[in-house]
Amino acid sequence: MIEVFPNLYIGSEHDEHLVRGAPGWFIIHACKEPYHRQALGYSGRAASKDHPEYLIAHRPGRLILNLIDVDNVNYIGAELVDAALAAIHERIGFDKVLVHCNQGASRSPTIAFLYLVKHTESFRGLTLDAALARFRDLYPPYNPARGMAEYVRINWERYTP
Repeated sequence: MIEVFPNLYIGSEHDEHLVRGAPGWFIIHACKEPYHRQALGYSGRAASKDHPEYLIAHRPGRLILNLIDVDNVNYIGAELVDAALAAIHERIGFDKVLVHCNQGASRSPTIAFLYLVKHTESFRGLTLDAALARFRDLYPPYNPARGMAEYVRINWERYTP
């Protein structure tokens, strides 16, 4: 688990286990397995698309995303990323926020990176490539899957002020 901004941490499933239930922590589960599946209680391949929490589940102290790490950017919805950014922005002044995925290499650091781009001065005025290089200095394990990397490239201007 690495703190990339005051009260903003990126980590893996292992790190989530370390802070689960600890006071003063808000957790964003940026992974379908096992968190979204457990929250909704489905046993098949996926939750019903008609379920009101098909994409995003809210629980006390947690936000749970139905987000998979894929090569195809079409499976990464802006509503998932935007919900995570909004939750970070809402909680970061009150709690330590852990954004995690299974390995802490792709989904969670991408979300944290986009939060820093949108809500801080950390990368203001930088090109995408320069911002990514600086982010990798903050979070060396960053290794996005093709879909997450493409999502950032396609939506870069959407998140830059």
